[in-house]
Amino acid sequence: MAYIGVTPSNVFGQGTKDSFNGNNSDTSFSLSKSVLLATDIEVFVGNVRQEPNVAYTVSGTTLTFTGTPPSGTGNIYAVHQSANQGTLTPPAGTALAPTTLTATGDVSGSTLNATGDTSAGDNAAIGFTSTEGLILTGQGSTNDVTIKNDADTEVMGVATGATIVDFASGPTVADVAVKVAGVETIWVPANSMYPNTTSGCALITQAELSNGPEIKVLDFDPSSDENAQFSVAFPKSWNEGTITFKAYFTVTGTNTGTVAWGLSGVAIADNDSINTAFGTNVVATAKAHSGTSNDLNVSAESGAVTIAGSPAAGEQVFFQIMRDVSADDQSGDARLLGVQLFFTTDAANDA
Repeated sequence: MAYIGVTPSNVFGQGTKDSFNGNNSDTSFSLSKSVLLATDIEVFVGNVRQEPNVAYTVSGTTLTFTGTPPSGTGNIYAVHQSANQGTLTPPAGTALAPTTLTATGDVSGSTLNATGDTSAGDNAAIGFTSTEGLILTGQGSTNDVTIKNDADTEVMGVATGATIVDFASGPTVADVAVKVAGVETIWVPANSMYPNTTSGCALITQAELSNGPEIKVLDFDPSSDENAQFSVAFPKSWNEGTITFKAYFTVTGTNTGTVAWGLSGVAIADNDSINTAFGTNVVATAKAHSGTSNDLNVSAESGAVTIAGSPAAGEQVFFQIMRDVSADDQSGDARLLGVQLFFTTDAANDA
């Protein structure tokens, strides 16, 4: 037989009836299936139909009466009407335009095509505009939008009210890590430095060892504080904050005494006077020589060095490196190989 619309086999099903025994005490009873609306079931007490949302309410599988049903065997029963609604499958291409659609389970399909923008008050919304494309809008106490993997672990999120995307691990492009703002280093070799005119170290010298590299070093005496200077034009991405350093040095000899290095700096802008005092000298923890002649020694990273002046992009920063003999006990010359500067950036590049 032909039918107009959905065939009866898809529409009609067998309803479900739940029966309960009243005891003149209990007001809540457990249904055999979850119910969305009070009108999805017909409830009878003593064969008298009860008014939905007045005589009873529903929440999932819980049926709750506003009054107390009397005692009786099977005197309370509920007939589930939703089973008779069946499954409706609209023909392909049919346009449905409900004002709202509420579901208690998953909503699934091959493609969800949003056609309108989201709003600021949306808790979890998907939208689309011709200019913005796909739009995700949310509201949460920690993140507004969170993307998770199949292990329910956060991959990335947008903090509540913020415009910055926070990745749980370093982002990559084509499996290659993306450079982000953070700590960077600059290596300054000894042959880029020069002794101070007053209380300066020895001039640069090149030492030939028995094997491998020849080294260019600045020798600092153990008897008095000696100094050398160098300068750096930091990248534009530098945050103009404090810096730290490590000193690389060696000793020609077997004495295991320590060597202490200090660093100070001053930033000079275009048209500013270079005749400006360095900032406060910061001395790193003294490093003991290994006791083997010409072994490489690397000091611990220093504390924060504040650059004098008003550091800004495009300025030249002059540094003074010194051996603080009052803080060390190495009996031989400390032969400086270079200094590694650590600075922090606040941009991914210098554009």
